[in-house]
Amino acid sequence: MTQLVMSVPNKGRLYEPTMILLAESGICNGGFDERILSIDTAIQGLTLMLVRAADIPNFVESGAADLGITGLDMVMESGCDVAKLLDLEYGATKVVLAAPPSFSSAKDLKEGARVATELPRMATEYFRRLGIRPRIVSVSGAAEIMPKMKVADAVVDIVSTGTTLHMQGLKILDVVATSSAWLIANKSSLNAEDKKEAIDLVKTILGSTVTGRNKRLVMMNVPHEKLKDVVNTVPAMGGPTIARVESTPPMWEVYSVVDNARIFEVIKAAKLAGARDILVMKIEKVIP
Repeated sequence: MTQLVMSVPNKGRLYEPTMILLAESGICNGGFDERILSIDTAIQGLTLMLVRAADIPNFVESGAADLGITGLDMVMESGCDVAKLLDLEYGATKVVLAAPPSFSSAKDLKEGARVATELPRMATEYFRRLGIRPRIVSVSGAAEIMPKMKVADAVVDIVSTGTTLHMQGLKILDVVATSSAWLIANKSSLNAEDKKEAIDLVKTILGSTVTGRNKRLVMMNVPHEKLKDVVNTVPAMGGPTIARVESTPPMWEVYSVVDNARIFEVIKAAKLAGARDILVMKIEKVIP
């Protein structure tokens, strides 16, 4: 039996949404205690290992874990050589350059200017691309306070809304990178005959669950004479499905998978075209 280990965050901003995704996908149940170090799953042979999100790229690269879920920013900062399999579409953040209002762009950071960051690798690479050589000050947290404490002139920091930076009197000068949670894999495991199929299964389960979150199943009854008009208003992945309803007068059932962002637009158009008895349902998974 193939044995797979997938490392997932044991705390922090990615912990809860990762546990929710794993529960929604059916890989394992919710209600975990973050003090637990490993969890068995519904997939035979797959074990979850709970570790610090920042350590996951190293675990995956070394082969201690075959798969991992962590932030793309942590993968980039680690410099680890791993396969990026799937954007899980949560935990969206930006890595930004921020400084007091006296700075208007990165070019204002003269050689020797101090930049505080928890991401020294990413910061160094960013400034290298710009041809700027500031002094990188590595910190383990609260980088945004460093300019006020005169420890640094600017910061490279992870932000979700930018509110904390603003509260410390800093403004965003540039976006260094964007990030979200990703499924990553050890390259050797990905190519191993005894593991590739199991890894593909995990990727398919997670990917279909993420896709399903953004889709809705729309069902409606349509009078025969209105069918063509209604069908023209309904988008679909491959085309709407149509089935005859045993009724008098003649009626058709039309159903389709629709992007959640367009659901109200589609409902309005379908009703105006003559549809009625419209149902909208969540979709658990969409498997191509």
